[in-house]
Amino acid sequence: MDSLDFLLFYASLGSPLFGFSPSISTGLLPNTKYFQSVSMNDYAAHKLACYLSDDGCSPLTFYSLVEASKFAKLWVQFCKKYNVQVRAPFRYFLGEFMPSDHANSCNEEFQWQWQKMKNEYDQLSRKVDDAAQNLSHCDLTGELAIFSNADSRNHSTIVKVIWENKEDSSDHLPHLVYISREKRSQHNHHYKAGAMNVLTRVSALMTNAPFMLNVDCDMFTNNPQVVRETICLLLGSKRETVCGFVQGPQLFYDGPADQVVISNEYMVKGVAEIQGPPYEGTGCFHRRKVIYGLGPDEVTNLTSEKGKLADEHELVKEFGACQVAASYYEYGTNRGKKFISYPYPNLIHLFQPHGIVDSHGVYSEFSAFLGCAPSDGPAAMIQQKRWATGLLEILFSISNPIFSIGDLQSRRCLAYIWILIWGLRSIPELCYAILPAYCIIYNSNFLPYFCLNCVPVQVEEPGIYIPVALFVIYNLYTLSEYLRLGFRIRSWWINQSMERITTMNAWLFALASFIIKFLGLSETVFEVTQKDQSNSDNNDGTINPEEFTFDKSPVFIPGTTILLVQLAALATALLGLQPEAHRGQGSGLGEFMCSFYLVACFWPIVKGLFRKGKYGIPFSTMCKSAVLAFIFVHLGRSSSNMG
Repeated sequence: MDSLDFLLFYASLGSPLFGFSPSISTGLLPNTKYFQSVSMNDYAAHKLACYLSDDGCSPLTFYSLVEASKFAKLWVQFCKKYNVQVRAPFRYFLGEFMPSDHANSCNEEFQWQWQKMKNEYDQLSRKVDDAAQNLSHCDLTGELAIFSNADSRNHSTIVKVIWENKEDSSDHLPHLVYISREKRSQHNHHYKAGAMNVLTRVSALMTNAPFMLNVDCDMFTNNPQVVRETICLLLGSKRETVCGFVQGPQLFYDGPADQVVISNEYMVKGVAEIQGPPYEGTGCFHRRKVIYGLGPDEVTNLTSEKGKLADEHELVKEFGACQVAASYYEYGTNRGKKFISYPYPNLIHLFQPHGIVDSHGVYSEFSAFLGCAPSDGPAAMIQQKRWATGLLEILFSISNPIFSIGDLQSRRCLAYIWILIWGLRSIPELCYAILPAYCIIYNSNFLPYFCLNCVPVQVEEPGIYIPVALFVIYNLYTLSEYLRLGFRIRSWWINQSMERITTMNAWLFALASFIIKFLGLSETVFEVTQKDQSNSDNNDGTINPEEFTFDKSPVFIPGTTILLVQLAALATALLGLQPEAHRGQGSGLGEFMCSFYLVACFWPIVKGLFRKGKYGIPFSTMCKSAVLAFIFVHLGRSSSNMG
């Protein structure tokens, strides 16, 4: 059995830097995730090692991990003894898995052990919650002393071995290592890609397992046999060049899964059938050689013909110095620039221009891991904005896989382009959203003419059939995708609506953010997606997917402005306030239906105009949007008069 290194990325959502109140019950901290990720007891524990990267250098994270490791010693044994499939305690004790539902429910010993484990977990939860509330008054002594003078953005490297399986026993826990890489203001730390590179280098020095699994800390294992099954895939190939990585689908346990399932079923699997699956940044098993740029196409190394190491200066230039977690380690080397490690620059982790994005991967059919979805509207918009910004950075950089790899098939290039231009799509969608409203308000048309004054409505220009046919065919096809996978028509419509909202809000801000950075006016900031479920409405800790929440973020201003413009256009038409049509051919049924369709798509924002609290649009956002809508109407009237 081959060894495996777990690489967990943790952005330290619980640190004061981001102002969030962490709670172990929400699954934000690495505690419960650690139990789940390393308690895959179908694989020998001494063959596994878990490395957690705390990118916020938070003493609370370290404290939580230490306490979690103590509970894990009991929890893993409980899972082994009673064959528990749901290994994440925060999900197991949520109420869905009561003793009466278990195969051992008639066993009094099991019921007693179940209650004991629940009490232990509740005690752990209280410890972490108390530590989170009293963090500012915490005495940073003992093991926490190293954090006393550490700043989240300027600190030295911290590497601590919390648990070591010294006896090499499969009955104990895997190795557990805490890492907080060095950060200095004069060096770019490259966000998640930089953290993953540090995890890769530190794990190479400590355990150097031939395979690595990287996951986000808000994920837990959905299949306790995932390691064994994946290793079988990796070892099943006769040559290393056949399979460089195994990518599992990225699914969520607490959000609407229909859109994700649709994407995995049609887009991701489609791309995987062309030249292998794309690397999605998490839930992926790698060959370590691939990350080092040594395969899978060609297993090369820096050795001479006699098998001896090449010149020392060549090694330093290619792989860096010896301080593998230092902030300056990669400067002057090819790491992150060529086919070495995780490349820069980008804010996301969908594509990497080296072996793991090429044709030597396997797309796993089993949902190995479940993640935590954004808990509300603002968090979802931040996540979409970050993804779109990162994609634009890849599109206009040397990291673009289309330019970095010469042997990509044309269909795979088209698939990459379709994803990379997410942010650019906001401009044409915004124009098309404004165009029908403009035509209605000023009684002009951009579609072939429908006569609204005729009863029944007459088609005066047959060309209208072309856009209508395209619109109907597209929507029927996307609807069929949902129906084939067992989803309801309502799910299809909600996702069609959210696609319009995301494009004209989050992706528009992503484009603006990228342009500002491209012009050198500002640096792109990595915004961590808040996934705190403490404000959820349901007792099971989930958010109602059909409810949309808002905050004072400017990301909602474009959508609210577009909605107000559409409502103004419809009111103008219904009240007969349109000016006289130019050349006798004004707006028709086509423009009216387009405007009405957009209002229907923006229905969550319509409801937000009349609601209060987190489900209502803030008054300041409505005022700003109203001013922008008034300016649009006024400028449009001026241009119409000039015309």
